[in-house]
Amino acid sequence: MGNICRSPTAEGAFRLQMEKRDVGCLFEIDSAGTHAYHIGEQPDSRSQLAANKFHVDLSYQRARQVHESDFYHYHYIFAMDASNLSVLQSICPSEHQTKLSLMLDSIPNNQGKSVPDPYFEGRFDEVFEMLDRASGFLLKSLLKKSL
Repeated sequence: MGNICRSPTAEGAFRLQMEKRDVGCLFEIDSAGTHAYHIGEQPDSRSQLAANKFHVDLSYQRARQVHESDFYHYHYIFAMDASNLSVLQSICPSEHQTKLSLMLDSIPNNQGKSVPDPYFEGRFDEVFEMLDRASGFLLKSLLKKSL
């Protein structure tokens, strides 16, 4: 939503997966929110703390809102939950709707599930681990497609 918890964590987790496989140069990734709540702010300090436990630095990231150009620029756009997916679907040009999906759909037998919002629930470590797992499956799938 505001690009300070789940999305920057997903970006950090995916970068970690790319580093583990030494494929950082193959993908351009970014995170953005569906709402303009925190534009220009760093990720939530609790998200940063959780990521730091896994040796991932989120401090360089700054919140931004998704822009129409993102639908043209990126090949894949992942939402953290059904509500944000719905917002993305409503603003995405029809020819790019197939680029949209839920992040956890990357995990086999996990279709339609949402990443819990840790902002109020405080499940930051669990969310990092969940997004790291999803990122691993996603990267594996993307690498298969590019071979």
